[in-house]
Amino acid sequence: MPLFANILQPLIDVFEEILKAIHSLGFSWGWSIVGMTIVVRAALVPLAIRQYKSMRSMQRLAPQIKALREKHGSDRERLNQETMKLYQEHRVNPFGACLPLVFQLPVFISLFYMLRHDLRLDICPTLANGQPNPPSNPQACGNIPAAEFLGIPDITSKAVGTTLVILIVLYVGTQLVSTIVMSMPNMDRNQRFLMLGLPFVFIPFVIGFPAGLLVYWITTNIWTLVQQFTIRETLGRRWDRQHEAALEAAGGDASKAFGSGDKGPGFFGSMMARAQNATDAAKTGDANGASAGGKGAASAPAKGSSRPAAAKGKSAATTADADQSSASAPRPAAAPPRSPRKKKKRSGRRR
Repeated sequence: MPLFANILQPLIDVFEEILKAIHSLGFSWGWSIVGMTIVVRAALVPLAIRQYKSMRSMQRLAPQIKALREKHGSDRERLNQETMKLYQEHRVNPFGACLPLVFQLPVFISLFYMLRHDLRLDICPTLANGQPNPPSNPQACGNIPAAEFLGIPDITSKAVGTTLVILIVLYVGTQLVSTIVMSMPNMDRNQRFLMLGLPFVFIPFVIGFPAGLLVYWITTNIWTLVQQFTIRETLGRRWDRQHEAALEAAGGDASKAFGSGDKGPGFFGSMMARAQNATDAAKTGDANGASAGGKGAASAPAKGSSRPAAAKGKSAATTADADQSSASAPRPAAAPPRSPRKKKKRSGRRR
């Protein structure tokens, strides 16, 4: 079992139970995949709304960010400072569009593994224990009515022939349309081409996947298409009107329009602000150190060089004053001579 499957096994089990619950209502396994996809994507709608709102906020600031790049393109540090200031004025978190996507990745990985591995065991329980097919079912496991869906003979194995072509066309078509709907008008041209080319890059890989996994991808692409269109035409337009009204009420001052309230810049915004402050502090410290070093170098004479004339004159004057003061001061009296030591008299007796 792959490492991701071990880590995400609790989430995989939850999705499998949802799939079984929908199937127990009388739906086929194919329709159960569609129903499970709808349930999971509906639970992720709040994250999708937050992601779209962040993307929309970044889109509004795109012209101003472009102007900052043209103005401070050569000064990278100044550009980062002005960009962070712009984000803080408009209460925009540059990572807000990425976080919801990060939270959704474990869900998609779990669904991928469950549909690729566990679905076949659910449709063919005899494979779980390694038992052969019973005599009453001589067909190979998977080629049973429960595994059929909308003309697909077996959703637990990879599709072939005309079925594969239809599934690939539906997958690429829905992916392209959903990408176009999700992309913003000011998106970079190269980035747009990259996103539009991704479905074609994945074709060699999805050919070997079970047909049930392609059914899931087609369903989730259709859901994304409807979801993005609904959010853009309802909530998106309302957010735009609120944004314009707030700016107009504040006289075009973004700090007054969006700077009120106790809401901070967010966790990642605070981290970026701290990093910027640390960079500024380090830069100021380096500048002060360089200034202090320059002053010390200017005051200290170089090795092997003669002192300035003023210093020499001052030194000579100081020496002369010292000599004069020593000459005028009274000399101390000379010490009396020592008395000669008396020599001991030796006796005439010899030892």
